Amino acid sequence: MSVSTIPAPFTAEDYRARMARAADAAADAGLDGVLVAPGPDLAYLTGYQPTAVTERLTVLVLAAGREPVLVVPTLEAPDAENAPGAPALTLRDWTDGKDPYAVTAPLLDAAGRFGVSDNAWAMHLLGLQKALPATSYVSLTEALPMLRAVKDARELDRIAAAGAAADEAYREILTVRFAGRKETEVAADLAAALLRSGHSQVDFTVVGSGPNGANPHHEAGERVIERGDMVVLDFGGLKHGYGSDTTRTVHVGEPTDEERRVHDLVREAQQAGFEAVRPGAACQDVDRAARKVITDAGYGAYFIHRTGHGIGVTTHEPPYMIEGEERPIVPGMCFSIEPGVYLPGRFGVRIEDIVTATEDGPGGGGGARRFNNTPHEMAIVE
Repeated sequence: MSVSTIPAPFTAEDYRARMARAADAAADAGLDGVLVAPGPDLAYLTGYQPTAVTERLTVLVLAAGREPVLVVPTLEAPDAENAPGAPALTLRDWTDGKDPYAVTAPLLDAAGRFGVSDNAWAMHLLGLQKALPATSYVSLTEALPMLRAVKDARELDRIAAAGAAADEAYREILTVRFAGRKETEVAADLAAALLRSGHSQVDFTVVGSGPNGANPHHEAGERVIERGDMVVLDFGGLKHGYGSDTTRTVHVGEPTDEERRVHDLVREAQQAGFEAVRPGAACQDVDRAARKVITDAGYGAYFIHRTGHGIGVTTHEPPYMIEGEERPIVPGMCFSIEPGVYLPGRFGVRIEDIVTATEDGPGGGGGARRFNNTPHEMAIVE
């Protein structure tokens, strides 16, 4: 899909299938159902995103063998009725002055155990517990971490379009002046470039210059970028409802031999992580492959974060590429590969692509596809 192509919308049947899969997965996990509050899980499962998330209870109730029910405030019911997934569920509304928990409680097993989306408000969970004291709850991310992890072909098209748009923004930022300008000014240029490339939402624009680049999540500040600075650029957001996230490290003027050496090392580590991706491999294998390159070169103490994270309707979600994550990689999983080296008080380097695992690969054993395709070589900027 090109950067400018508008994808076909998901249908009510798409959302029906997602809700059924979530309900079945909950049953397989020993749960009596799932409760989904406004947020990315609700948007993924129903296509419904309230215009404003308020203190009024909104919750999707899913259980295997039962019709999905969306409980909404009456004043928001018209919007909910027009959501793409509305034909696949039943709406149950409640008016101000009424008890929303009394409306919701009959939909739940009185002594059931439920997965709850992480965006749920504590006051609503406590209200349900008061109405049904014998119920118990577990985080949906803990109970069903892979709910959104494996993308279908149309989701992959959206992530590909988001990645291509982020690449377009990177190519544009290489043409602006860095030296003599504040990090915040370059970050504003990046945000504007993302919006011009078709992003509907900019989630982050990290611009870490010189010593600030040694902070992986540095928030762009008032530091004036100087000639001789290494600059970490990490940026992304949402396009067509799916995330982008890419990092490149550029240099203002000619780099030193050490800066080139560290950049080349991170580039080699990123490639090693990419080559470790194949269906059936453990998520931790990607981390191990990238980390080994950096550790063997003597910089292991300066690689201070996981190698990657999943991406989809949010820019950070399971699975995570980190030691101890033995979950197998499955075709359609999408995640970042972003090793880095951070030398305190001096500079940092990170290179990041979003990739997906594929069925096809060398020798027929499956492999990976990149969604970011700008050069990994260090770009020299002015």
